[in-house]
Amino acid sequence: MNSRKELFITGFGLFSLFFGAGNLLLPPLLGYNAGEKWLWVAVGFMITAVVIPIIGILAHAKLQGTLYDFGKKVSPQFSLIYCVLVYIISIAIPSPRTAAATHEIAIHPTFGTSPLLTSAIYFALVLVFVLNRSKILSFIGKFLTPLIVIMLLMVIGIGLFSSEMATSAAQFETPIVSGILEGYQTFDAIGAVVVGAVVIISVNFRNKGNFEEKRSLIAKSGWIAGLGLFVIYAGLISVGAYYGSEIIINSELSSDMQRANLLRGISIDALGSFGNTVLSILLALACFTTAVGIVAGTADYFKGLLGNSQLVYIMTAIISCVFGVIVGQLDFHSIIVIAYPVLLFIYPITIVLIILNILPKRFATPLVFRAVVIITFIFSIPDVLGQVSPSDGLSNVTPYIPFAKHQLGWVLPAIVTCLGVGLLSKNNKAV
Repeated sequence: MNSRKELFITGFGLFSLFFGAGNLLLPPLLGYNAGEKWLWVAVGFMITAVVIPIIGILAHAKLQGTLYDFGKKVSPQFSLIYCVLVYIISIAIPSPRTAAATHEIAIHPTFGTSPLLTSAIYFALVLVFVLNRSKILSFIGKFLTPLIVIMLLMVIGIGLFSSEMATSAAQFETPIVSGILEGYQTFDAIGAVVVGAVVIISVNFRNKGNFEEKRSLIAKSGWIAGLGLFVIYAGLISVGAYYGSEIIINSELSSDMQRANLLRGISIDALGSFGNTVLSILLALACFTTAVGIVAGTADYFKGLLGNSQLVYIMTAIISCVFGVIVGQLDFHSIIVIAYPVLLFIYPITIVLIILNILPKRFATPLVFRAVVIITFIFSIPDVLGQVSPSDGLSNVTPYIPFAKHQLGWVLPAIVTCLGVGLLSKNNKAV
């Protein structure tokens, strides 16, 4: 295959595997609520929804292994538990969420079908794609991604061009922090470690080049996907800020339905009655490609874990899809509510593993890995407990932890631990 053609197909395919329900619905309402401070909220959102995920792909390019390789420097036992947790979370939350979003926004308003019928057909199609494993990235990169990008740019471009470019007052006290935490809900950092493994295997199916050639291909594909995510996110946040003020949304609805109604309003105002059709197709395609990536990644992992058995791959894919149908009966809002405390637990650990794996080996030693992960886990506990079960005792502790009031209490301890243990290890070796 022509190297440039393969690069763009891989990059576009990676973009589509990242871009799902949350990626489409979160940014417009974020921009709407940020108002005049939309640029600051965009900066925060880009950190967790673009920068960290692309670093994750660069780490995959460096390792060219599986998700297990991300945590094995901590310990084999930790890595195994971490991998199983990540894949269970992936098929339990973001994968069914794509079906729920597709049903609520693209299918039910037009056809009035039940969520069971929608999710059953949806995951049957996902299973077909996942079982045709070697063709996933090529088909998505050649056909689905260009269609998604064209539709997105149409909505963003026409929306901004036809708006009065006026913003409302900001509703966020700390817009950058609000953007960072909203970026968690995209699942892009987890997506990086999950779908990055899918890309590795898909590249190996088609490309017989050496390690460095594949490393270059995967890394450049990551930059292409990152650039695409950056442009689309910035466009959706800005169109929410500038055009959203002209859309009347029902403040009594849950924020998740506000997201859908805002984006629908922008699409219809920008493209007329055709905008509703565009949004429905766009959302369905974006959700579908993400679900395919999640299920394929999960099946790949358990196949490798259990003797590289194709039967295990097939059975895992079927179980993941059946689970998706069951959880897909919940509405989008309920899945978001369940997801948030889980994300506060797993996201910090995922972020530090991504960053540590991109650092030079001489600095990111096993001791540094262990120390940083343990500290990150400990300082994430107040964030999780504060969301699940707030208490007076907890509120007495959090003021002493920097950034804890923003649910980012793990950040500074992780940085200090990384630098402190790294320098200490280096000095001990020098002695």
